[in-house]
Amino acid sequence: MVPVSVGGIAQSALLTDQLLAYYRQLSKGLLTVVDVETTGSRPDEARVIEIALVQGSLDQGIIHEASFVVNAKVRVPHTITRLTGITTAMVEQGTAADVVWQALRSPLDQGVLTGHNLAFDYSFIQAEYQRLGQGFKRPEAQQFCTVILSRLLLADLPSRSLPQLVRHFGFDVGRSHRALADTKACWLLANLLLERLANTSDDALRQQFVEQWVPLRDAVKVFDCPRVELQRQLDARGCERRTSRRGNRHMYRRGDLETLYRELYPEQLSLNLGEAGG
Repeated sequence: MVPVSVGGIAQSALLTDQLLAYYRQLSKGLLTVVDVETTGSRPDEARVIEIALVQGSLDQGIIHEASFVVNAKVRVPHTITRLTGITTAMVEQGTAADVVWQALRSPLDQGVLTGHNLAFDYSFIQAEYQRLGQGFKRPEAQQFCTVILSRLLLADLPSRSLPQLVRHFGFDVGRSHRALADTKACWLLANLLLERLANTSDDALRQQFVEQWVPLRDAVKVFDCPRVELQRQLDARGCERRTSRRGNRHMYRRGDLETLYRELYPEQLSLNLGEAGG
């Protein structure tokens, strides 16, 4: 697979047919959906204070769920309490962190790890296991971020934030920004998106996928040239370009990137397609 990584996730594979194959196989297996609530945004500084996990498949539905308030021996900032409703007192009465992470290790190692903005949850889970002296890593092909697929299939919506999607689709899951509610919302969203994929032809999906905006900084990872050179080649071909709201990221259409890749690296393309077929 030739990945263009967004948070290191294989579902951003550059080649459209590989991306399509990735999504098609997701609906056939076990999904392990997770959500964490934390004391901050940086996993090297903040701690997980609540985690929920739901496992299941489209065929079987939910087969396992678990939820813990985690006693990580930290105080909960007032801003987090206002957002989540989780207080320091609740955390102090929660399950010890080492007990929680040992209990969840087996299910977290199973199925396709799934989350809404999975890169956030995954980084915190990794940090918590690192504090216990353990490694935690899932293959890119076993990671599924519903934000990324939402951007492809729900591009007409004004927002793909989970609370907004809960309201839009009327998911009955309870208060947002609590781990179990958000995990169940992500589970319902994953089912909805994968069912939509299953009921859409390959040709129609290809047309949607090639329109996706891919950050240049991610695309350059698979091109054997500096970022400025890749941008020069894309601009020279008249490829459509978008600049992020903050003005510090250039993005190009997946279809234009794939066309240029096929032109520049036909031998590498044949190799990767051969590996995919094998």
